[in-house]
Amino acid sequence: MSHARKLFGRMRPEIYNHEGYAVHTRSLEEQYLQTLLTNTMGSTFYADGGELLEDAHRMHLEMAQHDPQFMARALVFARSEGFMRLQPLYGLAVLSGIRPDLFARAFPGVVRIPSDLADFLTVLRGLGRGQGGRAVKRQVKGFLSGVTEYWALKYNGRGRGYSLGDAIATAHPKPADEKQRALFRCLRGKETDLSLLPQIAAFEELKRAGSEAEQLHWIVEGRLPYETVTGAIQPTRAVWEALLYQMPQFALLRHLNALDRAGVFGSPEHLRYAVNRLTDREALERSRILPFRFAAAFRQVGHPELRDALRAAVDLTFDALPELPGRTAVFLDISGSMNGEYLQTGSVFALALYKKTQGESIFWLFDTEVVDPRPSRYDSILGQAEQIHTRGGTDTGAPVRRLTREKQHVDRIIIITDEQQNSGSPFYRDLQAYRAKVNPEAQAFIVDIAPYRHAMVPPEDPRTFYIYGWSDTVLSYIAQASQGYGSLVERVATMEWEKETAG
Repeated sequence: MSHARKLFGRMRPEIYNHEGYAVHTRSLEEQYLQTLLTNTMGSTFYADGGELLEDAHRMHLEMAQHDPQFMARALVFARSEGFMRLQPLYGLAVLSGIRPDLFARAFPGVVRIPSDLADFLTVLRGLGRGQGGRAVKRQVKGFLSGVTEYWALKYNGRGRGYSLGDAIATAHPKPADEKQRALFRCLRGKETDLSLLPQIAAFEELKRAGSEAEQLHWIVEGRLPYETVTGAIQPTRAVWEALLYQMPQFALLRHLNALDRAGVFGSPEHLRYAVNRLTDREALERSRILPFRFAAAFRQVGHPELRDALRAAVDLTFDALPELPGRTAVFLDISGSMNGEYLQTGSVFALALYKKTQGESIFWLFDTEVVDPRPSRYDSILGQAEQIHTRGGTDTGAPVRRLTREKQHVDRIIIITDEQQNSGSPFYRDLQAYRAKVNPEAQAFIVDIAPYRHAMVPPEDPRTFYIYGWSDTVLSYIAQASQGYGSLVERVATMEWEKETAG
């Protein structure tokens, strides 16, 4: 894979995408945010995981040398607002060896749960940093001081390379009291007084239980995490029924199919509880579950009432977001390289954008041709997204050319794409033509969902905004930027540091 190099303030026409089309590069800061918010180190249509990891490693090192302050803020932003894990953890490991002071400030905002800590320590070891030195140990000790019995039960498995017990052996935290001393001993596999640890004691009793009634007693008595229970015993329908009422909202979403297969939703009472839990507006706001998670569950679940609940949940997720003023054109790339999660997620966001315009918008699908799917403002987002499928090549300029031909005046163009054009004229040329012939003030928002470091528009264009990754903050950002909010890079560079890293 060819790698575009940074060049601030200039256009690099000699850079080409994977299909041989001329592209631009954005600033190093933008490229770094793109890496953090879209690159999960897995294979994509045009690059395998090894290439992406190699590219990401170079990007982390380059950013650490260029602007470590921005890097630290970006790591926290990607974890807290972009809901990404692996790239921020990888970047944090790189930063720890270059700027320990900034690493210490970023650590609480990036390492939030024990699995984050396990993956961070694994990356650190993979980078040849061993245990990371004094600065790392100090942060690990601080994290371990907040470990609870619930975390100990839920996250102390050894499948991630490091367990909590391993972390305790590495950092040697000093227990604050006898209960914490007992917890640390238990996590290290040493004999301890379980009377100080009632949840862990309940789990030990669960493993010894001789009947289903005993199992149910200890599950409820200990409020045991579902991961712990299902890893220790073979769950019956009654066990799943007990777990239903103890699952966090995200766990319920992930296990809907298992609960349904176990026959739990044969009970109207259990079904009603699940539906109410999935459509609880306040719980949805607190959980901040990404809409594509609901889309994934929607594809797996066959129960009609649960599918209706998932449709409602996605619409509720977007309800509290700001409306988009003026007139908007939303273009969704449905070309072959968008197949899979890209299209599934992109469809949900594109339809949510359409709904937020209150009918004052155009919604088109495009590959090498442009199609008006005639979406509904009233039908569910998930139901409509299910009808969108990939096909053909990519001509990112096609919908803009049609907009120009029809002299459709819009205030903003939002295009959701992986930017891998392989036919037609370049997007930026057509965008310039639209501004010249129809609306010179039109803004463009490019929602880039892939980790390829190419761009359709040069950084000199002040009315074009790049957005990377997926979260409900995308819609908020577009609404704010429409009123002069500034670029995503500016948002990260000026975010309230202590507020973002607290907790």
